[in-house]
Amino acid sequence: MQKGSRKRKVRTGKAQEKQPGIESVMDPQPDFVSGSYRPSGRLEGKTALITGGDSGIGRAVAIAFAKEGCDVTVVYLNEHKDAGLTKRYIELENRKCLLIAGDVSSESFCKKAVHKAAKQFGGLDIVVNNSAVQYPKEDITRITRKQLEKTFKVNIFSHFYIIKAAMKHLGKDSSIINTTSVTAYRGSGHLLDYAATKGAIVSFTRSLSANLVKKGIRVNGVAPGPVWTPLVPSTFPPKDVASFGTDVPLGRAGQPFEIAPCYVFLACNDSAYITGQILHPNGGEIING
Repeated sequence: MQKGSRKRKVRTGKAQEKQPGIESVMDPQPDFVSGSYRPSGRLEGKTALITGGDSGIGRAVAIAFAKEGCDVTVVYLNEHKDAGLTKRYIELENRKCLLIAGDVSSESFCKKAVHKAAKQFGGLDIVVNNSAVQYPKEDITRITRKQLEKTFKVNIFSHFYIIKAAMKHLGKDSSIINTTSVTAYRGSGHLLDYAATKGAIVSFTRSLSANLVKKGIRVNGVAPGPVWTPLVPSTFPPKDVASFGTDVPLGRAGQPFEIAPCYVFLACNDSAYITGQILHPNGGEIING
């Protein structure tokens, strides 16, 4: 099993031209498993669906859930090699994994994915909306309608699609966890549309938590800071990748395994008195709001 290292430095590695990027060709490889993590069966017998679960934060969350006794459906675009490795790690924990490839910007696909996951595992207890794209632009006039629509469809419309389809399967003590971003709070001058979607996710999470509280379904979010995932080399130029994450108080990008425990906490009964909240694993940035 891979051991996590918090001192590993980010190198530029090979540039990637397409999002969301391929983890298997990254240099260095992200740390998605902690060597010191000690599971305690907090998700025993549960089933989860994770979008963007093939790599990055989604992969780390999927494996952490499996360690805690959860069967996992991994929804991803087309990164079949990455998804296959995630499945192997889940199965090493003696848990089941279902892989579903497709585009979460399509409502029909989201409906099919949720139905297939619930049918495969006999229900659904946890939903993690984690898929995202970003297209840096220094000038708002360069953001095309096509880009704007794509960013919103993947980053926030998919949350609506997945959760709408999941409602017939979720019940009391179920948990929904949405991935937002530090950019929702501090903004980002070169990620205008991306930051806007992440702000929308915060408001959606808070509103949905109020909407579902009487059903006993908790809704929370996680707002990571800079994390070393495939989205980074597939998004930014080499010079930015080389210094990625060095501007936060801890002076480095986070590793996916360092973010995953937030999701485990929000998914299990340890957080039974928490809903409508956002956790901030961001390297020390002070967030207001």
